[in-house]
Amino acid sequence: MRFVDQCRLKVIAGDGGNGAIAFRREKYIPFGGPAGGDGGRGGDVVFVGDEGLSTLLDFTYARTLEAERGEHGMGSDCHGRAGADRVEKLPVGTQIFDAETGEPIADVTEHGQRVVVARGGKGGRGNLHFKSPHDRAPRRAEPGEPGEARELRLELKVLADVGLLGFPNAGKSTFVAAVSAARPKIGDYPFTTLTPTLGMVEIGGGVRSGGSSFVIADIPGLIPGASEGVGLGTRFLKHVERTRALLHLVTLDAGEGREPLADYRALRKELKKFSPEIAQRPEVVALTKADLTEVREAYPKLKARFAKAKVKLHLVSAATGEGVTELIRELAAIVRKREE
Repeated sequence: MRFVDQCRLKVIAGDGGNGAIAFRREKYIPFGGPAGGDGGRGGDVVFVGDEGLSTLLDFTYARTLEAERGEHGMGSDCHGRAGADRVEKLPVGTQIFDAETGEPIADVTEHGQRVVVARGGKGGRGNLHFKSPHDRAPRRAEPGEPGEARELRLELKVLADVGLLGFPNAGKSTFVAAVSAARPKIGDYPFTTLTPTLGMVEIGGGVRSGGSSFVIADIPGLIPGASEGVGLGTRFLKHVERTRALLHLVTLDAGEGREPLADYRALRKELKKFSPEIAQRPEVVALTKADLTEVREAYPKLKARFAKAKVKLHLVSAATGEGVTELIRELAAIVRKREE
């Protein structure tokens, strides 16, 4: 399924039904009083958070969401039926904005959370309401009120505890596949990951077994200039905003003329440009592909260079599992501390 994390659409709530002008016409009562019923209320447009969804793809096809209008009032004081609400499911993590003003409307952060984005119009009153001592047979009723209509902008930001960062081919997708049940696309070329991939990492058998767990998000590869839109740009950097901690993966074979410490510093620079607040979050840094001889041989010197920059460098291998458990436990401790 194609990943879509932003879209625009129009929502139109239902108009209220018109009030009726009617009179009682019964046997032996030829000139009965007013009996016009009220119009029904228009339906609302409602969004509901659904943790089973992960994309806004459906809204790229349905650009307009319209609720049902209320039925008109009828004679014999019969009120019109209320219009049905238009209820649509959204991925948890979706932010809703007014497209014209940019004003935030809601942040859907929980499964089942309901947000009314356009309210239906009230039904008009029938002529029964206008009876008075001076007018026993009123011939007027109210029209229904129009439903709200507005343009919305939806923006999905994945909900994860740990954001996994690294330049293209740093081994992020392989790492996520090794520590969780997620199966991201893996390949030896830049931007293999074109969508954020979420994985549930369980420790000690997970919560059900008395252990713990956290969600890790593989954020598509960054390159210099990403904060200005180069490469995949800021489109995926925004998915880091909700994380509690960051995991930076660096590698020796990330590309010609590059080396781990330079990659780490370049990535940190992009983060600071995008959001100084995010750049201040707790982080863990790891050198990947420890199963390769050249990586193991280079690690002591690299560790010393990172230490001079006051950064602790872990050594891990997603292929053999070396160093992974210790790394995961450190991340879990950070997440727990941030939750307190």
